Amino acid sequence: PFNPDKVKYWMPVDLYVGGAEHAVMHLLYARFWTKVMYDANIVNFREPFNKLLNQGMMHAPDGRLMSKSKGNVITPDEVVAEYSADALRAYELFLGPFEQDAIWSDRGINGVFRFLNRVWRLILKEKPLIFTKRPSGGAEDISRQLQKMTHKTIKKVTLDFEKFKFNTAVAALMEYINFLYSSLDKKVLKEIWSETIDTLMLLLAPIAPFMTEELWERTGHKESIHIQPWPKWDEKLTYEEKFTLVIQVNGKLRDRVEVPVGISDEEMKKIALKSPNAQKFIKDKEIIKFVTVPNKLINIVAK
Repeated sequence: PFNPDKVKYWMPVDLYVGGAEHAVMHLLYARFWTKVMYDANIVNFREPFNKLLNQGMMHAPDGRLMSKSKGNVITPDEVVAEYSADALRAYELFLGPFEQDAIWSDRGINGVFRFLNRVWRLILKEKPLIFTKRPSGGAEDISRQLQKMTHKTIKKVTLDFEKFKFNTAVAALMEYINFLYSSLDKKVLKEIWSETIDTLMLLLAPIAPFMTEELWERTGHKESIHIQPWPKWDEKLTYEEKFTLVIQVNGKLRDRVEVPVGISDEEMKKIALKSPNAQKFIKDKEIIKFVTVPNKLINIVAK
Protein backbone atom coordinates (compact mmCIF):
# COMPACT_ATOMS: atom_id res chain seq x y z
CA PRO A 1 0.00 0.00 0.00
CA PHE A 2 1.01 3.61 -0.58
CA ASN A 3 2.53 5.14 2.58
CA PRO A 4 2.87 8.97 2.44
CA ASP A 5 5.16 9.03 5.49
CA LYS A 6 7.65 6.61 3.92
CA VAL A 7 7.55 8.53 0.65
CA LYS A 8 8.28 11.75 2.52
CA TYR A 9 11.20 10.09 4.32
CA TRP A 10 12.81 8.37 1.31
CA MET A 11 11.95 10.55 -1.65
CA PRO A 12 13.19 12.12 -3.76
CA VAL A 13 16.38 10.04 -3.95
CA ASP A 14 19.54 12.10 -3.38
CA LEU A 15 21.68 10.38 -5.98
CA TYR A 16 21.01 7.91 -8.79
CA VAL A 17 24.07 6.14 -10.20
CA GLY A 18 23.74 3.97 -13.27
CA GLY A 19 24.88 3.37 -16.81
CA ALA A 20 23.64 5.56 -19.64
CA GLU A 21 21.70 2.57 -20.99
CA HIS A 22 19.34 2.93 -18.01
CA ALA A 23 17.92 6.12 -19.53
CA VAL A 24 15.46 4.08 -21.61
CA MET A 25 14.72 1.46 -18.94
CA HIS A 26 13.96 1.79 -15.22
CA LEU A 27 15.17 5.42 -15.08
CA LEU A 28 12.54 6.32 -17.67
CA TYR A 29 9.86 4.25 -15.90
CA ALA A 30 10.63 5.82 -12.52
CA ARG A 31 10.42 9.34 -13.94
CA PHE A 32 7.20 8.56 -15.81
CA TRP A 33 5.38 7.17 -12.77
CA THR A 34 6.60 10.01 -10.56
CA LYS A 35 5.13 12.54 -12.97
CA VAL A 36 1.85 10.59 -13.08
CA MET A 37 1.66 10.61 -9.26
CA TYR A 38 2.56 14.31 -9.16
CA ASP A 39 -0.27 15.15 -11.58
CA ALA A 40 -2.61 13.09 -9.39
CA ASN A 41 -1.49 15.08 -6.29
CA ILE A 42 -0.12 11.94 -4.65
CA VAL A 43 3.46 13.27 -4.34
CA ASN A 44 4.75 16.84 -4.18
CA PHE A 45 7.85 16.45 -6.38
CA ARG A 46 8.18 16.14 -10.14
CA GLU A 47 11.44 14.18 -10.35
CA PRO A 48 12.30 11.03 -8.35
CA PHE A 49 16.06 11.71 -8.32
CA ASN A 50 17.81 14.91 -7.29
CA LYS A 51 21.03 14.03 -9.09
CA LEU A 52 22.03 11.57 -11.82
CA LEU A 53 25.53 10.24 -12.47
CA ASN A 54 26.42 7.83 -15.28
CA GLN A 55 29.53 5.77 -14.64
CA GLY A 56 31.87 4.82 -17.47
CA MET A 57 32.20 1.34 -18.95
CA MET A 58 35.12 -1.02 -18.38
CA HIS A 59 36.79 -2.18 -21.60
CA ALA A 60 39.00 -5.20 -22.04
CA PRO A 61 42.78 -4.81 -22.56
CA ASP A 62 42.15 -5.00 -26.32
CA GLY A 63 40.03 -1.84 -26.10
CA ARG A 64 36.73 -3.57 -26.87
CA LEU A 65 33.80 -3.96 -24.51
CA MET A 66 34.15 -7.08 -22.41
CA SER A 67 32.07 -9.94 -23.80
CA LYS A 68 31.95 -13.68 -23.20
CA SER A 69 31.55 -14.26 -26.92
CA LYS A 70 34.75 -12.31 -27.58
CA GLY A 71 36.60 -14.19 -24.86
CA ASN A 72 38.04 -10.98 -23.38
CA VAL A 73 36.28 -10.86 -20.01
CA ILE A 74 38.37 -10.17 -16.88
CA THR A 75 36.47 -11.86 -14.03
CA PRO A 76 36.59 -10.22 -10.57
CA ASP A 77 37.12 -13.58 -8.84
CA GLU A 78 40.40 -14.13 -10.69
CA VAL A 79 41.64 -10.65 -9.87
CA VAL A 80 40.66 -10.92 -6.20
CA ALA A 81 42.43 -14.29 -5.91
CA GLU A 82 45.66 -12.82 -7.27
CA TYR A 83 45.65 -9.26 -5.91
CA SER A 84 42.89 -9.02 -3.22
CA ALA A 85 39.47 -7.35 -3.22
CA ASP A 86 40.99 -4.11 -1.89
CA ALA A 87 43.46 -3.87 -4.76
CA LEU A 88 40.66 -4.43 -7.29
CA ARG A 89 38.46 -1.81 -5.64
CA ALA A 90 41.30 0.74 -5.40
CA TYR A 91 42.34 0.14 -9.01
CA GLU A 92 38.84 0.64 -10.37
CA LEU A 93 38.59 3.92 -8.47
CA PHE A 94 42.02 5.01 -9.69
CA LEU A 95 41.44 4.16 -13.36
CA GLY A 96 40.13 7.58 -14.36
CA PRO A 97 37.22 10.02 -14.01
CA PHE A 98 34.04 8.34 -12.76
CA GLU A 99 31.99 9.15 -15.86
CA GLN A 100 34.59 8.09 -18.46
CA ASP A 101 35.17 4.66 -19.99
CA ALA A 102 38.36 2.86 -18.95
CA ILE A 103 40.58 0.10 -20.34
CA TRP A 104 41.69 -2.71 -18.04
CA SER A 105 45.44 -2.98 -17.52
CA ASP A 106 47.34 -5.65 -15.58
CA ARG A 107 50.20 -3.18 -15.25
CA GLY A 108 47.84 -0.68 -13.66
CA ILE A 109 46.52 -3.01 -10.99
CA ASN A 110 50.09 -4.08 -10.21
CA GLY A 111 50.90 -0.46 -9.41
CA VAL A 112 47.92 -0.12 -7.07
CA PHE A 113 48.82 -3.46 -5.42
CA ARG A 114 52.33 -2.14 -4.74
CA PHE A 115 50.86 1.07 -3.29
CA LEU A 116 48.73 -0.90 -0.80
CA ASN A 117 51.75 -3.00 0.17
CA ARG A 118 53.70 0.19 0.83
CA VAL A 119 50.91 1.36 3.13
CA TRP A 120 51.03 -1.97 4.99
CA ARG A 121 54.80 -1.82 5.45
CA LEU A 122 54.80 1.81 6.52
CA ILE A 123 52.20 1.30 9.23
CA LEU A 124 53.51 -1.98 10.66
CA LYS A 125 57.24 -1.98 9.95
CA GLU A 126 58.55 1.54 9.35
CA LYS A 127 58.92 4.52 11.67
CA PRO A 128 60.76 7.85 11.53
CA LEU A 129 62.93 9.10 14.39
CA ILE A 130 60.15 9.41 16.98
CA PHE A 131 60.59 11.73 19.97
CA THR A 132 58.31 12.98 22.73
CA LYS A 133 60.05 16.29 23.39
CA ARG A 134 61.48 18.56 20.71
CA PRO A 135 65.29 18.10 20.78
CA SER A 136 67.93 20.38 19.35
CA GLY A 137 70.41 19.36 16.67
CA GLY A 138 70.62 16.11 14.80
CA ALA A 139 68.18 15.08 12.10
CA GLU A 140 65.69 17.57 10.74
CA ASP A 141 62.38 17.89 12.62
CA ILE A 142 59.57 17.82 10.05
CA SER A 143 56.63 17.64 12.47
CA ARG A 144 55.18 20.91 11.20
CA GLN A 145 55.55 19.95 7.52
CA LEU A 146 54.02 16.54 8.21
CA GLN A 147 51.07 18.09 10.02
CA LYS A 148 50.44 20.47 7.12
CA MET A 149 50.67 17.67 4.57
CA THR A 150 48.21 15.61 6.61
CA HIS A 151 45.60 18.36 6.72
CA LYS A 152 46.04 19.18 3.04
CA THR A 153 45.47 15.50 2.23
CA ILE A 154 42.35 15.32 4.43
CA LYS A 155 40.91 18.32 2.60
CA LYS A 156 41.82 17.02 -0.86
CA VAL A 157 40.48 13.50 -0.34
CA THR A 158 37.29 14.69 1.38
CA LEU A 159 36.39 17.17 -1.34
CA ASP A 160 37.27 14.68 -4.08
CA PHE A 161 35.02 12.04 -2.54
CA GLU A 162 32.14 14.49 -2.38
CA LYS A 163 32.60 15.28 -6.09
CA PHE A 164 33.02 11.60 -7.10
CA LYS A 165 36.63 12.32 -8.12
CA PHE A 166 37.83 9.03 -6.73
CA ASN A 167 40.82 8.76 -9.06
CA THR A 168 42.35 12.00 -7.80
CA ALA A 169 41.56 11.02 -4.19
CA VAL A 170 43.62 7.84 -4.65
CA ALA A 171 46.37 9.89 -6.33
CA ALA A 172 46.43 12.25 -3.34
CA LEU A 173 46.90 9.29 -0.99
CA MET A 174 49.73 7.98 -3.17
CA GLU A 175 51.40 11.39 -2.93
CA TYR A 176 50.82 11.34 0.83
CA ILE A 177 52.45 7.92 1.25
CA ASN A 178 55.45 9.07 -0.80
CA PHE A 179 55.85 12.05 1.53
CA LEU A 180 55.64 9.79 4.59
CA TYR A 181 58.35 7.48 3.24
CA SER A 182 60.54 10.52 2.57
CA SER A 183 60.12 11.45 6.25
CA LEU A 184 61.53 8.23 7.68
CA ASP A 185 65.03 9.64 8.16
CA LYS A 186 63.66 12.78 9.86
CA LYS A 187 62.50 13.58 13.38
CA VAL A 188 58.79 13.62 14.14
CA LEU A 189 56.89 14.23 17.37
CA LYS A 190 55.21 11.04 18.58
CA GLU A 191 51.69 12.50 18.66
CA ILE A 192 52.10 13.94 15.13
CA TRP A 193 53.19 10.57 13.73
CA SER A 194 50.30 8.79 15.48
CA GLU A 195 47.84 11.31 14.04
CA THR A 196 49.42 10.83 10.62
CA ILE A 197 49.10 7.04 10.62
CA ASP A 198 45.53 7.10 11.93
CA THR A 199 44.55 9.66 9.30
CA LEU A 200 46.11 7.57 6.53
CA MET A 201 44.07 4.53 7.57
CA LEU A 202 40.82 6.49 7.92
CA LEU A 203 41.17 8.17 4.53
CA LEU A 204 42.02 4.86 2.88
CA ALA A 205 39.20 2.92 4.60
CA PRO A 206 36.49 3.55 1.96
CA ILE A 207 38.95 2.52 -0.76
CA ALA A 208 40.56 -0.51 0.92
CA PRO A 209 38.09 -1.51 3.67
CA PHE A 210 39.49 -4.96 4.49
CA MET A 211 43.14 -4.01 4.77
CA THR A 212 42.48 -0.87 6.81
CA GLU A 213 40.25 -2.80 9.24
CA GLU A 214 43.11 -5.25 9.83
CA LEU A 215 45.66 -2.45 10.23
CA TRP A 216 43.36 -0.53 12.55
CA GLU A 217 43.12 -3.53 14.88
CA ARG A 218 46.84 -4.30 14.69
CA THR A 219 47.70 -0.72 15.71
CA GLY A 220 45.76 -1.07 18.96
CA HIS A 221 42.29 0.26 18.14
CA LYS A 222 39.36 -1.62 19.66
CA GLU A 223 36.34 -0.62 17.56
CA SER A 224 35.95 -0.98 13.81
CA ILE A 225 37.57 1.68 11.65
CA HIS A 226 34.32 1.93 9.70
CA ILE A 227 32.41 3.49 12.61
CA GLN A 228 35.03 6.15 13.37
CA PRO A 229 34.41 9.86 12.70
CA TRP A 230 35.76 11.12 9.39
CA PRO A 231 38.93 13.24 9.80
CA LYS A 232 38.50 17.03 9.78
CA TRP A 233 41.07 19.45 8.46
CA ASP A 234 42.27 22.72 9.95
CA GLU A 235 42.02 25.28 7.15
CA LYS A 236 44.99 27.24 8.51
CA LEU A 237 47.20 24.18 8.15
CA THR A 238 46.31 23.85 4.47
CA TYR A 239 47.72 27.26 3.57
CA GLU A 240 51.08 27.52 1.86
CA GLU A 241 53.71 29.37 3.90
CA LYS A 242 55.67 30.51 0.85
CA PHE A 243 54.96 31.28 -2.78
CA THR A 244 57.00 32.09 -5.87
CA LEU A 245 56.87 35.82 -6.53
CA VAL A 246 57.04 36.54 -10.26
CA ILE A 247 58.95 39.73 -11.02
CA GLN A 248 58.23 41.44 -14.33
CA VAL A 249 59.61 44.55 -15.98
CA ASN A 250 57.24 46.11 -18.49
CA GLY A 251 55.21 42.93 -18.57
CA LYS A 252 58.13 40.58 -19.27
CA LEU A 253 59.35 37.94 -16.83
CA ARG A 254 62.69 38.85 -15.32
CA ASP A 255 62.94 36.86 -12.08
CA ARG A 256 61.25 34.47 -9.65
CA VAL A 257 61.81 34.65 -5.88
CA GLU A 258 60.52 32.51 -3.00
CA VAL A 259 58.85 34.77 -0.43
CA PRO A 260 56.48 34.37 2.56
CA VAL A 261 52.75 34.30 1.86
CA GLY A 262 50.96 37.52 2.77
CA ILE A 263 53.82 39.99 2.31
CA SER A 264 52.74 43.58 1.70
CA ASP A 265 52.93 45.48 -1.58
CA GLU A 266 55.77 47.57 -0.16
CA GLU A 267 57.78 44.46 0.69
CA MET A 268 57.16 43.11 -2.81
CA LYS A 269 58.44 46.40 -4.29
CA LYS A 270 61.64 46.25 -2.22
CA ILE A 271 62.31 42.64 -3.24
CA ALA A 272 61.67 43.42 -6.91
CA LEU A 273 63.97 46.45 -6.91
CA LYS A 274 66.76 44.44 -5.26
CA SER A 275 66.52 41.64 -7.80
CA PRO A 276 69.78 41.59 -9.85
CA ASN A 277 67.89 40.27 -12.89
CA ALA A 278 65.32 43.05 -12.70
CA GLN A 279 67.93 45.73 -12.08
CA LYS A 280 69.47 45.07 -15.51
CA PHE A 281 66.26 46.28 -17.14
CA ILE A 282 65.45 49.26 -14.91
CA LYS A 283 68.94 50.74 -14.67
CA ASP A 284 68.98 54.39 -15.76
CA LYS A 285 65.20 54.25 -16.34
CA GLU A 286 62.39 56.13 -14.69
CA ILE A 287 60.00 53.90 -12.74
CA ILE A 288 56.48 54.97 -13.58
CA LYS A 289 54.53 52.59 -11.34
CA PHE A 290 54.26 49.14 -9.79
CA VAL A 291 51.45 46.71 -10.56
CA THR A 292 51.01 44.04 -7.92
CA VAL A 293 48.88 40.92 -7.62
CA PRO A 294 48.91 39.68 -3.99
CA ASN A 295 50.74 36.38 -3.47
CA LYS A 296 51.49 36.15 -7.19
CA LEU A 297 53.46 38.82 -9.05
CA ILE A 298 54.77 42.34 -9.30
CA ASN A 299 55.30 44.26 -12.54
CA ILE A 300 57.65 47.24 -12.69
CA VAL A 301 56.60 49.73 -15.33
CA ALA A 302 59.63 51.79 -16.39
CA LYS A 303 60.73 53.97 -19.29
